[in-house]
Amino acid sequence: MPIYEFTCKACANEFEALVRKKDPACPRCGSADLERKLSLPAVNSESTRAKSMAAARKRDKSQAIDRVEAQRAYEASHDD
Repeated sequence: MPIYEFTCKACANEFEALVRKKDPACPRCGSADLERKLSLPAVNSESTRAKSMAAARKRDKSQAIDRVEAQRAYEASHDD
């Protein structure tokens, strides 16, 4: 039984649903006027995992630098 992604045309809610025999209704508003979205398959290999880890390390480093700068700015403006 496949899981599909849907967008409700009535309230623009995006959700995933397990489809058995008929399309589901929107969990937010109950509308059956849905658009089935195209989903890309998930690929899991050494190269995709390595790229994913490199991107995560880069993001974490950037966030750490932002936190340090914010802490320094806070400490500079709050001399006690």
